[in-house]
Order: sequence, then structure tokens, then C-alpha cells
Amino acid sequence: MHSRPLGKLGRILLAGCALGLGASVALAQSSSSSAGSTASTGSTAKGDSSPSRMDVFLGYSYLAPHGTVTTTTPVITTGPFSDSYSSINEGAIGSSAYYFNQYVGGQVEYANHPSGSNDGASDFGLGMIFRYPASGMTPFAHALAGAVRLGGPNSPPDLVWHGYTWGPALTVGGGLDYELPFANQRFALRLFQADYQYYHVDFGPAPQTGGRANVSSARLSAGLVMHFGSIVPPPPVEYSCTASPDSVYPGEQVTVTCTATNLNPKKKTTYSWSGSQGLTVSGTNSSTTIDTTNLQPGDYTVTGHVTQGPKPGQSADATTHFTVKQFEPPTVSCTADPTTVQPGGTSTITATGVSPQNLPLTYSYSASAGSISGTSNTATLATTGAPSGTITVTCNVQDKVGQTASSTTTVDVEAPPPPPAPKTQTLCSITFNHDKRARAYNPTRVNNEAKACLDDVALNAQQKPDATVVLVGNSAPTKTPKTRWEREHWPTAEKQAAQRAVNTKAYLVTEKGIDASRIQVRTGTSGQNEVDDYLVPAGANFDNDVPGTTAVDESLYKAQPRNPVHHHYRHHHHHKAAASGTTK
Repeated sequence: MHSRPLGKLGRILLAGCALGLGASVALAQSSSSSAGSTASTGSTAKGDSSPSRMDVFLGYSYLAPHGTVTTTTPVITTGPFSDSYSSINEGAIGSSAYYFNQYVGGQVEYANHPSGSNDGASDFGLGMIFRYPASGMTPFAHALAGAVRLGGPNSPPDLVWHGYTWGPALTVGGGLDYELPFANQRFALRLFQADYQYYHVDFGPAPQTGGRANVSSARLSAGLVMHFGSIVPPPPVEYSCTASPDSVYPGEQVTVTCTATNLNPKKKTTYSWSGSQGLTVSGTNSSTTIDTTNLQPGDYTVTGHVTQGPKPGQSADATTHFTVKQFEPPTVSCTADPTTVQPGGTSTITATGVSPQNLPLTYSYSASAGSISGTSNTATLATTGAPSGTITVTCNVQDKVGQTASSTTTVDVEAPPPPPAPKTQTLCSITFNHDKRARAYNPTRVNNEAKACLDDVALNAQQKPDATVVLVGNSAPTKTPKTRWEREHWPTAEKQAAQRAVNTKAYLVTEKGIDASRIQVRTGTSGQNEVDDYLVPAGANFDNDVPGTTAVDESLYKAQPRNPVHHHYRHHHHHKAAASGTTK
């Protein structure tokens, strides 16, 4: 015979788990509706809401052992003979579980599978069982240790035969019970119980009947569960407290007394106390006394605690309240002299406090701006560093029991004169009175003579990053064009002024790194071939400070390179000579 694959055992256990999960899902709605119906009619599981004390289970069981026994036999001379166990389709199982509480108990179990094709087994075990009672469903898990009476595997009588022999057995598994909705739910249907079992049996050394078996088995069971008894928890501890008197003045005592019921006389009872709002309550008995001398007026809550253990129902809390009445509070009025001061001036603050019980008063002051000093009924307000406007001064009084009163007065700080508005700063100017050739053929070029001025402009712009640079281009009257080329190409005075400003801006942007958005170009009317440079601080108005300029539309002008003019001069001179039919 050949060994069966180990995967069969896993598939059997997986099938059992899948069956239980499917049953849980299918019956979940039924259990919920059944529980709801039970709650509405007043009937509960097993006559009450308590889990059973004892469960007895009887049912069908299927066993799938996996293992091989190797035995020597004189019939086969080539070597030992190995044979495997076969599944046993017919079997019965019974168990009894006694629960110590609603979750944990002890269990004894017996299962018999006698009619396998070449084997048989019966086992019993003793161990622990764990359950979680829920509405209509109870999942459980258990672990058992015991013994197995194992027979087989057997082949024809002339080959091998393993008689029933005892050996140790271990069982771990779990299942799911569905509470049946009749007979006060004294019965449950065990939808499935899936277990893994391990057997070890030594058949001895004799040929044909000897060998050792180490068997891993999957066992699936289902049947009927009967519930007996119930786990009824004791009534919970109850606690109540009273305060006497419940209203006092500071300094009077309050006695709090608590009464506990449903205590277990066999257990130790522990009492403790706590309070609200910083109230400290001491004592280890069911009553305590509170000293209110240092308490502020108000409502206080005292909580008493009683406990006989950590389990639910073994502890209880109870609260009671008392009030500390307040003495009549003091009153105070507040005045200032003078009520209006110059910046940096001072004002005398006078507080007049009155206590109805003639308790001694202490004074304190605060101000919304400036600084204030004084601890008697007068104080001095200093306005140094305070902004202009109204300063609110608060006068405070407090009696010896901590009651306070407040009043306010105001002092106006006059506004200082506004600072002068920033003005446009005139920087330097660059001229374009170049040599004759430059004036004739490139009158707007920025040459090296302008660098000193423009470097100073760039330095000022860098030192004041929030300022704007304004370049105002100017031009002297231009000559009357005489030739056709001059009439077509020679720029007007206005265009020369604009081009000079644009060329100057290009120098500051490309060679000095000034952001182009900070530079404005304009034209002026000075009548000189120059560009006047200005620095406009933030807040200054250039048009007011330097009237008569016109903004340049920079899209009409392209910055010209700072190349020398002789190339352009030779080209134009040659062009004129060719036009007149002469050469030079």
C-alpha cells in the first residue's frame, strides 16, 4: 500500500472550518431575530440570561488518520513492509464539560471509530475548554490529553496484523454551537467540531505484528448539545452616600456617610474617597469628615468607592454634593488722573475698595499697554513704549478668603505727529555729448564714461531693495535731416530720449543685476542729451516730486549694444559715396 499525501489532512480541516464559517453566516440573521424576539417577550436562554454550568455533547464523528507503520515480514524478503491508515467514516463521540465561569471549564471526551477498512481507533481525553457565549451562537476551543486504543493498519493475515494497542493521544480543536429556539434553549446544535489529534502507539518488535505508529489525524464531528444548570452571578454591590449638612460657610465641617448593600460577608471590604475641584477626601471607612476652611465657595462633589474584588459587580461608586457658601464680595472703583497724556507720560490710578465684612483687602493692577506699578490703593501708569490710543487699566481687590472684585478706567495716549512722507532722491546724470561720429551715428549709446554714475545707481538700488529706480531720458533738439537716408532713419529728439533711457536700463539689468521690474523709464524736457537717475523710496510719489515726465512704451524700443560706432560710420559713409557715384 502507498502513503497518502499529507495535504489530505489539511483539506479535511479546511473543509470543516469552511462548513462552520458558512453555517455561522447563514444563521447569523436567524440568531439575531431570535434574540430580539426573546428580549421582547421576556423569555431568555435556558430560562434566564446566564450561560450553562454543564454541557453534554453526543454526536457523529469522522476520523481521517495519516500515518504509516513499517513492519518486517518473512513473506517479503526484499525489505520491511509499510502500510498506511485509512479514513474511518463511521464513528461516535461524546463529551461532558463543566464550566467554572461563563468562559472557562474542564472537559472529558470519548470517541470511538471501530470500523475502518484496515484500522480502528477509540480515544479519550481530559483537558480545558474555552467558550464565548453570544446571542444564539457559542464558539469554543479545547485542548485535551489522554490515550488512544489503536488497531491497524492490517493487511491480509499472511502479511501483517496490528492488534489494538494503547498509546498517548493529544487533541486540539474547536467548533461552533447554535442554540435551538425551543425548550427554553436547553438544547444546541453543534454545527461542527474540528480537531487535530496526534497518536503514538508502539506495537512492539515482533515481525508481522510489530512497529511504531506516529499518527496525525483530522476529526470532524457534529451532533446535539444538552445544557444543564446555569452560572448565575451574585447581585452587584450597591452604594449610596449623603452629606450633612449639605450647605456650609468656609470653616464648617461636612460629614459624608455611605451605605453599601449586597456585600459578600466572606470577602474583605475596602473603602476609599475622592473629591472634585481639587478637594482632598481621606478615610478608610464608610464615613468621613471634610474640613472646609481652605475651600473656595462653590459646589463640591464627593465620591465614595467600595470594592470587594476586581470582578464586575464587586465594586461600586456613589456621589453626594455639598455647597460652600460665599461671603459677600468686596467692591472697588477705579479712577485715573490725568485721563489724557502725551506719549511717555504717566497717570496716577486710584482704587477705592470696600468689604461688607470689613475684611482686609489687597490691591493689584493690570494695564492693556505700558506698565503699571503699585500694591496699595494707588498705582502709577507709565506709557513709555505704548502705542497711541486708549489704555485700559484694571483695578483688582481681594479679601482674605479669596473673593475678588474688579473695575476699570481708561487713559488716552495722544498720537505723535506723523513722520514726513518719503521723497524721491535725485542721484546722478549721464551725458551723451560724445565725439562727432557718435553724435552723428549713435547718439544714444551708453559708453564707459557713464559707468561710474550707473554703478552708484546700482549700489543705491541694492541698499534699498524696496525702492524703485526711475530713468528719465532727455534730448537736445536734433538737426534738420538733409539726405534721404537721414530723413528715413534719423530718430527724432523724443525717440532719442526714450532710447537713451532704455539703453541705460539695459546696462543696469544686464551688467549690474538689478531686477527689471524695479526700473521705470521715462522721457523729460530738460533739452540736454542726458539721462537723469532717481531713486524712489517706498511710499514716495515720483510724479509729485518730479513733474513733467512721460512714461516710455518699452515695447517700441529695443536696447542697443554698447559697441563702438566706427563700423557703423564706415558703412554709412560708403553708402553715401556709392549713392553719389564717388569712392574714397
